[in-house]
Amino acid sequence: MVLENKLGITDSAELARQEEKISKKKAIELFEKGLLDSLEAGTFKTLSKIHKYLFDEIYYFAGEIRNVNIAKGNFRFAPVMYLKPALEHIDTMPQSTYEEIIEKYVEMNVAHPFREGNGRSARIWLDLILKKEIGKVIDWNKINKEDYLLAMERSPIKSVEIKELLKQALTDKINDREVYMKGIDASYNYEGYFIYRTQDL
Repeated sequence: MVLENKLGITDSAELARQEEKISKKKAIELFEKGLLDSLEAGTFKTLSKIHKYLFDEIYYFAGEIRNVNIAKGNFRFAPVMYLKPALEHIDTMPQSTYEEIIEKYVEMNVAHPFREGNGRSARIWLDLILKKEIGKVIDWNKINKEDYLLAMERSPIKSVEIKELLKQALTDKINDREVYMKGIDASYNYEGYFIYRTQDL
């Protein structure tokens, strides 16, 4: 299934290529224009703005809460009917320590508020919180992609693994473009979402 898009692309592989190309270009703009610095760290409103900026040229739903239920393998992300309360709860979660920030990141991953582009948006969102709260970011170059995806899949049950994995990659290079851009790499994303029930918001 190819997501409806503003580019009129009907081939999934071509859409993936254009999505990565455009979203990386927009991510560089976010970084180089300093647009992230004016955003409030740790809120869904900020995550929504990041998502809209990255994907607005591609998807009509950029920045909008999804209106379908999605799953990956046997794991179902937050059902649409509970999504808004879940996001409101995440907004109130503390974020003053590294552990609290990663707990918040794990909860946002479970929420998976958008139809597509959650991973890239959330990693920028995570680094913004880390940067503003503890003066660190993740050096994604130091993280094995397979280890990361497995740890994220297990994180709703046990978050120790993802906390340790990311902690080992913390750096104070908070203004390094290469470190920032590695987090936008689409290969860190979950693949193979499927919709298991459609319902309106």
